[in-house]
Amino acid sequence: MKSCLVVDDSRVVRKVARKILEELDFACTEAEDGRQAMEVCASQMPDAILLDWNMPVMTGIEFLRRLRKMNGGDAPKVVFCTTENDLAHIQEALSAGANEYIMKPFDSDIIQTKFQQVGLL
Repeated sequence: MKSCLVVDDSRVVRKVARKILEELDFACTEAEDGRQAMEVCASQMPDAILLDWNMPVMTGIEFLRRLRKMNGGDAPKVVFCTTENDLAHIQEALSAGANEYIMKPFDSDIIQTKFQQVGLL
């Protein structure tokens, strides 16, 4: 079973994403900010990361840049899931190492399609 780390400061978003991902046969863990996500990745690197941009403590883009420098941090497929939908944010995310980009609000079909596109399904 593949693993996915859901990183979002909204508990509701984490729960909705977790439900969708578990229906797609992912084992899920959650983090509410980039710092917590770093701790999770340091102990057990996930196969996939669904990542919010705007969070306290450490933003999604800061987390992504640090993740990609970690030992094994190049392996997870990272899909940003955010309200930041302008071209500048999308380009910054992709250049920092994101594999895909989802706009909020999202649904099961969107997550399934993006995860298929990056080879997770």
